Amino acid sequence: MGANHAQPRNHCIRCGQCCLKSSPTLHREDASLLVNGPLRKEHLLTIRQGEGITDNIEEVLRPAGREMIKLKEKNGVGGGCIFFQDQDKACAIYDWRPLQCRAFNCWDTGEFMEVYERPRLVRQEIVEDKTLQGLIREHERRCAYALVEDLVKQIPSRGEEALNALLDLLKFDYELRPFVSQKLNINPAEMDFYFGRPLIQTIAMFGLRVIREADGGFLLTS
Repeated sequence: MGANHAQPRNHCIRCGQCCLKSSPTLHREDASLLVNGPLRKEHLLTIRQGEGITDNIEEVLRPAGREMIKLKEKNGVGGGCIFFQDQDKACAIYDWRPLQCRAFNCWDTGEFMEVYERPRLVRQEIVEDKTLQGLIREHERRCAYALVEDLVKQIPSRGEEALNALLDLLKFDYELRPFVSQKLNINPAEMDFYFGRPLIQTIAMFGLRVIREADGGFLLTS
């Protein structure tokens, strides 16, 4: 009898693993999904340059080398794409799915890798309001991850001075979001698109944790 060799798979079996592993990053070709399709800014999350992310290609944790806009994930990060329907093992926006999703075939990643290298969509290509553009630039100037990292490294040598500067930065990032939402009448769920994830969460990438005190202040601990 001849050996029973399993045939390589060449079609989707709807296991859902691609959607559960991560959400897609948007490319410039996906901009129309925000105009004509189902995507809204409340569905999006900006990964800012320098933020720690898991590179799903090389399976390593590293700082993001450039800004990326992703679909949000369930339970914050690592819970799978928000549009994945667990019960049906299906995508809720299948006919309008982003370019990376359309290109991904788990049995042959060639097309996905070609798409992966194309220019990514960034906030300044989507946001038309000049006030919001200015706020994004100011937030990037004052809350850049390179600056956060530098202040963290200075804590052993500069002590309380560096710590207070870091706390001021965290406070600015935290208070900017509700202020912009209220003053410009913007859905609070869109703040993660405009300003990325709150620094009080991502500060964990530097081995620190924020504790809210009874008076509303912040306490940093390792």
